Amino acid sequence: MLAGLIFAVQDADDRPGALAATLPFAGMTVIEYQARLLIGAGVSQIVIVVARLTPELLGAIARIGRRGVTVDNVRSAAEAAARLHPLSHLLVLGDGLVTTEAVLTPLAREEGDALLVVPEREAAAHYELIGGGDAWAGIARLDGGRLAEVAAMPRDYDVQSALLHAAAQAGAARLTLPDDDRRAGHGIERRGDMLEARSRAVVSASLAARTGWFDRWIVRPLARLTLPALMRRHVPSGAIGGGAAVLGAGGLLALGGGQLTIGLIAALFSVAIAKLAASFAWLRDEAAMTLAMTILVAVVPAGAAVLLGHAIDAETGELTGLVLALALVTAGGLGERAATRDRPAAWGDPSAYLVVLGAFTLLGFPMLGLVAATLYAAVTLGFAIEVLRRQP
Repeated sequence: MLAGLIFAVQDADDRPGALAATLPFAGMTVIEYQARLLIGAGVSQIVIVVARLTPELLGAIARIGRRGVTVDNVRSAAEAAARLHPLSHLLVLGDGLVTTEAVLTPLAREEGDALLVVPEREAAAHYELIGGGDAWAGIARLDGGRLAEVAAMPRDYDVQSALLHAAAQAGAARLTLPDDDRRAGHGIERRGDMLEARSRAVVSASLAARTGWFDRWIVRPLARLTLPALMRRHVPSGAIGGGAAVLGAGGLLALGGGQLTIGLIAALFSVAIAKLAASFAWLRDEAAMTLAMTILVAVVPAGAAVLLGHAIDAETGELTGLVLALALVTAGGLGERAATRDRPAAWGDPSAYLVVLGAFTLLGFPMLGLVAATLYAAVTLGFAIEVLRRQP
C-alpha cells in the first residue's frame, strides 16, 4: 500500500500568519498541488503533519478529501504511524515543495528507502542538509516503519528532520536530482511572489514530458513564446480553449468548403493551441477543460481527414479518399488506445497525422498525404501491439 506524507508546518516567508503550504499556486494551494501529484502516483491515503490548523489549511484539506482519498491531519510521528497501515510505504513531500510528475514518478517506483538529493554546495534555500555532502531535495520514498522510529524519539524533535536523518542513517539510497529537473520548476518555495515563476516552469515541464514530436517541435516553442505573457495576465484556460475550438471549427468548415490548405493549417493551429490549453487546465485542476481539450485534439484531426477524403472524392468521382480517411481514423484511434505513455517520439498520434496531411496538401498532393498518414498510423499501431504483447 502506498501512502503520502506531506508537511504543512512552516510559515510563508512573505505573508505573516500564512503557512507556506497554503500559498496560492496555479489556481489552488501548494498542498493541493502536492496532493494531486501523490494521487497521480497511486497513493490511496494522505497524512498531513501540521503544527496548527489555519482556515486556509482546513479548506485545502477538505478539497483534497473530495478527490477520493483518505486524508488525516496529525501533529506528531506517533499520530501519523497510528493512522497508517502497518505495511504501507510512504511517499514523503517536503514542506512547500513544488515539483512535477516526471520527478516524482521514479521515486514512487523505488523498492526500498530512497531520498532525492542534490549536492550540498548546490542546495537551494530550504533544502535540508542530511550529511555526506548531500541536501534533501524534498521527496523521499520510505518504509512506514520509519515513522515508528521517529515516534520513539523525544516529542520536541522536528518530525521531518528526524524522519530524514533516520532514513539516511539506515542507508537509504540517494538519487541525485538532475539539473534539467531543477530548471523545470522543482524546488521548495515559501514566498508567494516566487511561486508564479515556478508555475510557468512546471507548465513548460509538463509539455516537455510529452513524448510526441508534434509536442516537442511545435507545441513547446509555441509555449515558450506565449506562456510568460499568458500567465502574467492570468488568462483563463477557458479563453485559450475557446479560441482553439473556434479555430478548429473554422478549419473544418474551410475543408468542407473546398479550401484544403487553409482548412488544414487552421486545424493544425487549433490542435497546438488546444494542447497548450490542456496544460493550463491540468495545472489549474480544471478537469472538465482538460477533458474537452483532449477530445478536441482527437476530433479535429479525425474530422479533417474525413473532410479531406471527401473533397478528393468530389473531384475524382471515386471513394478512394474517403476509404483511406476512414482507415486512417480507425488505425489512429486503435493506436492511441494501444500506445503506452512512454512511447517513442517517432510514433504517430492524431496531431502528427494532421501534420502529414497538411504538408502533402500544401505541396499539392492531398491523396498522397492520406496514403502516407494511413501508413504511418498502421505502422504505429503495429509497434504498439508488439509492445503490448511483450508485456508480462
